[in-house]
Amino acid sequence: MISWLQQPERDAEQRVLARLDELRAALNRDLMTGLEDFQGHFALYPRGAGYARHFDRLVGSDVRAISAALYLNDGWVEEDGGKLRLYTGGGASVDVLPQGGRLVAFQSDRFEHEVLPARRERMSFTGWFRRRPLEGFV
Repeated sequence: MISWLQQPERDAEQRVLARLDELRAALNRDLMTGLEDFQGHFALYPRGAGYARHFDRLVGSDVRAISAALYLNDGWVEEDGGKLRLYTGGGASVDVLPQGGRLVAFQSDRFEHEVLPARRERMSFTGWFRRRPLEGFV
């Protein structure tokens, strides 16, 4: 189940978006990423669900620059599964356990990834730091 965050109404939503905006500003300052905003949604994966291997950058668009997931799972342990698998090239991968409070971020066009099936409900706030389209991008 996906619920897009349009206008943050709750204090917790406002605080998360404010912190993500601080991160956006730091990425722009330190890495000159040209990020303009963050678009995100709450995601609830039912028990047994996963998400197939993919890139977050949409075909024909370079707007999604940095993907991010903030995990909202209390007491998550290895046996619960539901890891984010990031493919790092050359057949290698890194698995990230979706522990509550953990934030993972990566370049949207560089890292193919998937969500492995979980043994319980898995929750996150997930989205993309976006930038203006680059001129001449095809």
